[in-house]
Parts: sequence; C-alpha cells; structure tokens
Amino acid sequence: MLRLFMLLTLLFLLPASALAECVVLLHGLGRVSNSMSELERKLGPAGYSVANILYPSRSYPVDVLAEDAIGRGLTQCRDMQGGKIHFVTHSLGGILLRYYLREHSIEELGRAVMLGPPNQGSQIVDGLLPVPGFGFIGGPAGSALGTGEGSIIASLGPVDFDLGVIAGSTNINPFEFLFIPGPSDSIVSIESTKVQGMNAHKVLPVTHTFMMRNNEVIDEAIHYLKTGAFISQSLEQDRNE
Repeated sequence: MLRLFMLLTLLFLLPASALAECVVLLHGLGRVSNSMSELERKLGPAGYSVANILYPSRSYPVDVLAEDAIGRGLTQCRDMQGGKIHFVTHSLGGILLRYYLREHSIEELGRAVMLGPPNQGSQIVDGLLPVPGFGFIGGPAGSALGTGEGSIIASLGPVDFDLGVIAGSTNINPFEFLFIPGPSDSIVSIESTKVQGMNAHKVLPVTHTFMMRNNEVIDEAIHYLKTGAFISQSLEQDRNE
C-alpha cells in the first residue's frame, strides 16, 4: 500500500509533459509541416505532445529522408520525456515510416495512422515517370513511389506494428482515370493504401490533398491512437459485447 501511495504521489508531482504520450507528424511529398497543423492543434487537447516534422521531401531519396525526419521526430519526443511514441503520416510520410521500421526498432513505439499512403505504389508515378521534368518535380523520393518491382515500396514487405490506414474516395482529378484503376482520392487508389499486416482500414469521402485537415479524418486518427480501432469499429465491438 505504501509503495502504491508513493507511486501515485510521484505521478502527481511529475509535470504533464513527462506523462504525455507523443505523436510524430510526417507530411507528404511537396508539402510542409504546416499542412499537418490542424492535426497538431487537436492532438494537444487530446493529451499528446506533438513533434510536427518539416523535411525536404523533394530533395533526397527515401532512405535519407526516413533517417532524418523520423530521427528528429524521435529525438523531439524523447526530449519531451513522453511515454509511448505514435505516428500520424500523410502520403509519403507513411512510406518513410515503413522504411525506417524495416531498418530500425523503436522501443517506445505505440500506434500509427497513415493517411492516403501509397503502400502498394502509385500508378500516377508509373504514368508520369517517362514524362520529361517529372524527376525534377517529384524528386528522388517521388520518383521511387512507382508500383514496379524495382521501386523501393516493393522491398518494404508487410508491416509488423499497430497500424490503421485511412483512405480517401473523393476524386477531383479529371485525368485520374488515365492512371488509376478503381476509386481513389485523386492521387492514390483505395486499394493501393492497403498493406499486409495493417490492423484496420477505413475509407472516408475526402481528397488526398486536404484529407489531413478534415475533421472526421482527424477524429478517426485520434480515436485510433487511443484505442487501436476506428470509431465505427469501436461501436461495432460495443454492440457485440
């Protein structure tokens, strides 16, 4: 009883930042950390410290970006003295996380939510690779996101961490049908967001470009970080209990 009392007293005296779990935010290709600002703003009141990482997505290949961005994210979270470290990623950010976890382990790793990740590669990249200038626009990382056997994505394999994926189903790209079979978020097909080993997959009526600012997407992402399930899954589980 005395030991329990001392533990509770210690927890009460610790600053809130020392108790908070931390979330690393990773933006997508050609974006900046500000694109994840709405997520950052809502994660704080939900009880999380946040490391919103800016990285030069069009300047370096995936391996370099993964080491840099995730390395800095882990350092920032650890400096906040948090507990578990979670991830919410958009597009390319999810591929960086997969690459990093193929090469490293994260002792404090909690859950991850990927928004619109090209987990099976991007058919748009396949179509645009032969176009002059695409390599400059997409950079080394963007050019590596194709679906071919030689792409870096083909080498990543299944995930072995707690992952929920949110895909978008709203297309505003008039040329999407030329590249992408089936429904998509205008950039990534719903099917391509899936990856073997993921724990949950949810489709919402959002576009690739703005999904990380959508309130429903954010609510679902935070719910997954807290529970390991999306909201509809939790409701279904409650009904079955």
